[in-house]
Amino acid sequence: MLPEESLPRRGRLWPFALLLIPFLTTVCPVLYNQVEPTLFGVPFFYWFQMLWIIVTATIVGLVVLLTE
Repeated sequence: MLPEESLPRRGRLWPFALLLIPFLTTVCPVLYNQVEPTLFGVPFFYWFQMLWIIVTATIVGLVVLLTE
């Protein structure tokens, strides 16, 4: 018989589904392939991708905390 710690925990896979959010958002350029609105003179196409770097890091950190 395996120890309880080595058995996979049911219902603990949902945090990994959060990782699909940044993937699906950035893989569809149709959502952000535009110039307007600009932010401090930077076109939307660029600042939207930079924003998702921060959002993705936050989501990954949240997933790590939830799965520990």
